Amino acid sequence: MICRMWHGVTPRSKADDYTLFLEQRAIPDYRSVAGNLGAAVLRRDEGDVTHFMTVTHWQTEEHIHAFAGNDLLQAKYYPEDREFLLEFEPQVRHFVVSAQAGMR
Repeated sequence: MICRMWHGVTPRSKADDYTLFLEQRAIPDYRSVAGNLGAAVLRRDEGDVTHFMTVTHWQTEEHIHAFAGNDLLQAKYYPEDREFLLEFEPQVRHFVVSAQAGMR
């Protein structure tokens, strides 16, 4: 299993709206791709900005290709992201899940 992590930053004033966008648009998009095992969005408010970390789990790199295209590490952005994000980090990070436990 592969964990794909993306980081983005919004102004704090737009964070609630961006959270809603992620819940309604991004999460369903991830989940619609075969091989996606789950998706979560982490949020941390820090002064005037808010950090978001999207964490998705995938069965294989081939499944990530179906979502992200040829360059596995290139970040995927939505047109709506221009309304929220302060910067566009070009790459995501991948980690192989080497151990895990069920969540309660």
